Amino acid sequence: MEITRREKDKIVVLDINGEIDLYNAPEIKDVIAKLIEEQKYCIVINLEKVSYIDSSGIGALISSLSNLKKYQGGLKIINVAGSVRKVFELTKLTSFFEIFDSEDEAVSAFK
Repeated sequence: MEITRREKDKIVVLDINGEIDLYNAPEIKDVIAKLIEEQKYCIVINLEKVSYIDSSGIGALISSLSNLKKYQGGLKIINVAGSVRKVFELTKLTSFFEIFDSEDEAVSAFK
């Protein structure tokens, strides 16, 4: 798994590439914890290039969202497709997370 960080209108966008599983899910939590230390509380996660996510990956996203909310921040998810979308639907997390089809929509939702 590879995480690339960029910013758009002061919102941090994390592009994730690869599979999110038990072995690398903590890396997502670490990256977001560092962003919180930098006082960056509005984050968009791009799952366009993620082919697989398991329960530990979902757990990392839930815990990160909870931490961001402590600072009146948030976590938006974009480009969820295929088997990854199925995981979100089966776990009923489509109502827990704000999921958008485009980066512009997600960034606008923070304003």
